Amino acid sequence: MEETDEYKYVVVVSRYQGRLLLSRHRKRSTWETQGGHIEPGETPEQAARRELWEESGAEVFSLTPLCGYRATDGGWEEGANGAVFLADIQRLGPLPESEMAEARLFDRLPENLTYPDITPWMWGRLLEAGL
Repeated sequence: MEETDEYKYVVVVSRYQGRLLLSRHRKRSTWETQGGHIEPGETPEQAARRELWEESGAEVFSLTPLCGYRATDGGWEEGANGAVFLADIQRLGPLPESEMAEARLFDRLPENLTYPDITPWMWGRLLEAGL
């Protein structure tokens, strides 16, 4: 994955013990991958590492950059670019105090996803690629 200053967000698709790890925001009842804004001075990888820990409690993990993405609700001029990473977690700790209420393991994607259009697509591509 090419580093670019145009990335504004990171998305982390996370696995632990062969299962998908999703997080639930305190203000929602839906499940989502970990991720968020890239802070000033952070690289996409640094942001992915920080967001993964903040939103899941992952303490020991490997991180693989997968691809970039562009998300828009309207025309091409709207929206933002981001970077997608795969995390293979070896050790989970307690969930840090954050905007997330909980993190949970799933054998398959739940129906109540925060981003029902993109999360299944990303997970499907990873399964197809054998990752």
